[in-house]
Amino acid sequence: MTETDAIPQADLFASLKRGARIVLAAGTLLLAACQSIVPKGPAPTTPTGPVQPTGPQVSEGLPTDTLRHRVALLVPMSGPNAGVGQSIANATTLALMDTKTDKVRITTYDTALGAAAAANRALTEGNRLILGPLLAEDARVIGPIAARANVPVISFSNDTGVAGGSVYIMGYNPNQSIERVVGFAREKGLSQFAALVPRGTYGERAGNAMLRAVEQAGGTVVSLQTFDRSPASITAAVKKLQAASSYDAVLIADSGKVALQVAPIVRKNGGATARLLGTELWNTEGTLAASPVLRGAWFASVSDTLYGQLAGKYRARYGSTPFRLSSLGYDAVLLTVRIARDWKPGTPFPATRLRDGGGFSGIDGAFRFGRNGVAERALEVSEVGAGTVTVVAPAPKGFGE
Repeated sequence: MTETDAIPQADLFASLKRGARIVLAAGTLLLAACQSIVPKGPAPTTPTGPVQPTGPQVSEGLPTDTLRHRVALLVPMSGPNAGVGQSIANATTLALMDTKTDKVRITTYDTALGAAAAANRALTEGNRLILGPLLAEDARVIGPIAARANVPVISFSNDTGVAGGSVYIMGYNPNQSIERVVGFAREKGLSQFAALVPRGTYGERAGNAMLRAVEQAGGTVVSLQTFDRSPASITAAVKKLQAASSYDAVLIADSGKVALQVAPIVRKNGGATARLLGTELWNTEGTLAASPVLRGAWFASVSDTLYGQLAGKYRARYGSTPFRLSSLGYDAVLLTVRIARDWKPGTPFPATRLRDGGGFSGIDGAFRFGRNGVAERALEVSEVGAGTVTVVAPAPKGFGE
């Protein structure tokens, strides 16, 4: 367990304030998959802990002051997902410093040692808000425990199945990215859609999202096939697409790494001229633009504009590359600090503030929580080019656009 509060620093928060039009008011984003698969991002190195002595004061035990809000960060700090958890923890520290807040103190608890134990300890020690956990399975455990204490949970998972009650989901939702990219494709005149989705929970939900999105956009799904990521299975699925009907767009609802394997097979088996479409998972794959077969492909995701600034500041401070999900930790702190302006220390967190007003804005752009507790995000559409990825449809600045 570590304690973190803020010292004055930096300018990234100032750039957020200048760049965002949406008001930071409450209102109603691998982990990539709904099964809480952790995306590795562009060759991250193992992040290090906070630098001392120039960083925030870190000490064992509980602080004695009662003037600050106690907020718990529940992420894996050991085990296979420790790198992601440390990245998120470091990003929360950067956010505290950038906002120069003196009202929030964050304590980190290691969920790898047991999600229930971490939650119970956080509640016993007086925390009134939980940021995290990272994994959907941990959110299922922590949610009921926190609900009994009237403490909201803002999870970094993207599994909408765990949202509701006291649990809010901040993770990047594949349903929204599919709806965005399909809508963009329809605007460009494409109408016959096919889809390749992996077997499992993520693929099932992505397939359902594809069917809904195409129907809403006025297109037609001519074929939807599943695969298990083996070369033989991928080839068989693509050949079934070819046998079903012709299509002018095909969604590859998997990671960018898998898309690099699938795309050449599509091109050789009936999809030579089809527009390839991707999901938010593609945003963590840095080698897409090096593949000729993916040129012209479209995918929807949160904006990387401000994330580039965060990653640069992170590398300068911690000497390593953050995982892409680190921005969720940063934005969760921005949300908390905004609400803390009118939140009296020692009182329950005003959860209703999460669902009112115009939403929030942060590193990943505009977002707001719906009645179901799932974060709705403003997404951009990018096109894979020759050595570059270019934004072809910017993310809206707010939800009235």
